[in-house]
Amino acid sequence: MIVSPCISICRTDPKTGYCYGCGRSNEEKKFWKDEKTSEEWKKRNLNEIQSRLNGWQLESFKESYQHKIINGISLYKKANTK
Repeated sequence: MIVSPCISICRTDPKTGYCYGCGRSNEEKKFWKDEKTSEEWKKRNLNEIQSRLNGWQLESFKESYQHKIINGISLYKKANTK
């Protein structure tokens, strides 16, 4: 199962329409929640959203997403539960 790319920084850039945290559009977020969405689509979407991010934003996403995959919680959420 592919883990959702949400890293709990849920704010949408009004110019691009993409989330500052995960790089997804609102439509893509809906697809991720739909149980009928294929793992193949999710893999492609993960690559696509990472291509939208760059610099510190991309590095921050990668680090937090990897932490979420391993530990079940994003770094942002972990920091706010202390």
